Amino acid sequence: MDNLAHSLVGLAAAKAGLERLSPGATAVCLLAANAPDSDIVVLLVTDRWTFLHYHRHITHSIVGTLTLALSLPLIFWLVDRLIARRRSRPPVVRLRGLILASVIVSATHPFLDWTNNYGVRLLLPWSSQWFYGDLVFIADPFIWLVLGGAVFLLSSKLKLQLALWFVLATILTYLVMRVTSQPGIENALLLRGIWVGFITCFVIAFKLGAAERWGRKIAWAAFAVLISYWIGLAFIHAAALREVRRAGLVLASQHGESVTDLAAMPTLANPLHWQSVVETDQAAYRFEVFLPSAAPDLSGVTRYERADTFESRFVVKAVRDRRAQIFLGFARFPVFQVKGADCLSETIVQMADLRYTQPGSARGSFALELPIECPTTTEMQSR
Repeated sequence: MDNLAHSLVGLAAAKAGLERLSPGATAVCLLAANAPDSDIVVLLVTDRWTFLHYHRHITHSIVGTLTLALSLPLIFWLVDRLIARRRSRPPVVRLRGLILASVIVSATHPFLDWTNNYGVRLLLPWSSQWFYGDLVFIADPFIWLVLGGAVFLLSSKLKLQLALWFVLATILTYLVMRVTSQPGIENALLLRGIWVGFITCFVIAFKLGAAERWGRKIAWAAFAVLISYWIGLAFIHAAALREVRRAGLVLASQHGESVTDLAAMPTLANPLHWQSVVETDQAAYRFEVFLPSAAPDLSGVTRYERADTFESRFVVKAVRDRRAQIFLGFARFPVFQVKGADCLSETIVQMADLRYTQPGSARGSFALELPIECPTTTEMQSR
């Protein structure tokens, strides 16, 4: 998930009661909610391919998350001790309280990241297996609304706080309006109406003194709404998977293939629209599923053949590249496409992860193009 969502989870957890465990607990909750993304420091000293390898790596595993969850409170505790000694006052930080708050909030980070289709590697360093929840798009405005509204109500006592919330709401509203104006976004007017309606309701609740009336129950209610939201998405996702499986069986039977893997992945702000991929022993298929559906719609299916014998020698050379190895370690549904296989022009091996894009599309770390020298006669004979 995006760091705004992680931050709002940390702040909402603090307002739900964790801030009472110790002085400094709110700051610990905010930092703990984002701590696993400290792997971004890799990007500051290396290239994007090394970052792709280490992003959601050890810091997002069970071991890494727990290590960070314990380290943060210890740092706060030690700093408080040093300050107390220097100012000749007793320490105020309660270590047990900070540890409890940090562990609880830290656990939310890999969980939130698991809910989308980017995935996490929970079992590092022993296993590099990826785990995918496929429930929520990488950035979900509904999560911003629910958690942001709750935290707004509970942390707007000063004019400065109100000003900061106004700026954040303005920026997010601009982004939502701009994104929903893009082609391909279904029900744009409805989405804008929901966004503006929720914000209006929160402003009214603030004017009516909701925070003074209900206090931390607001944060608990926000988490209850989110849990209900995820449960609802799980049921919808199961229905989408059934449609993808039906479509996969039809596609496989048409070509005499066997289905080996499949996925239904969320799209932005539409729980009834799912990006789907089906892998077989001979090809990969990319298409979209819209619920409810009486029968699989196969009109928009794109099929990608696995590299045939003639092209495979180019692929073999390409995957020796460091970038290709990192890409293949990340890609969930990798496909290859060879351009210029006749060696009469520049030969390029295009790689793409069908979760996000297709071969030949420039999508950052989700696609890769590698120029390949044509194999020599000796290399061809050795094959």
